[in-house]
Amino acid sequence: MPEMYFDVRWPDGDVQRCYSPSTVIEDYFTVGTEYTVDDFLERSRTALGIAGERVREKFGFFCTGASGQLEQLEETARARAFPADGRILVEALLNADGSPR
Repeated sequence: MPEMYFDVRWPDGDVQRCYSPSTVIEDYFTVGTEYTVDDFLERSRTALGIAGERVREKFGFFCTGASGQLEQLEETARARAFPADGRILVEALLNADGSPR
């Protein structure tokens, strides 16, 4: 599977590097685009769910990396109590080696 990373800037300015086991993330996020917290989390649920299923189709098991990443994103939003209309910026989409896509 062609894994990739995506960097996001949270409403408080913190940047987080996120993992996906599939390039499907590119279908849901665009570099330089801001998403509301709610929209970002919904897109993440969909994209990482698809990514995990792609791993299942190929290897016979759901990718815990995808589900773990989603849990981290949801926990960050919950723990920091960002408002639903807070903005999250997608700063980068990266190949597994860290080079820009």
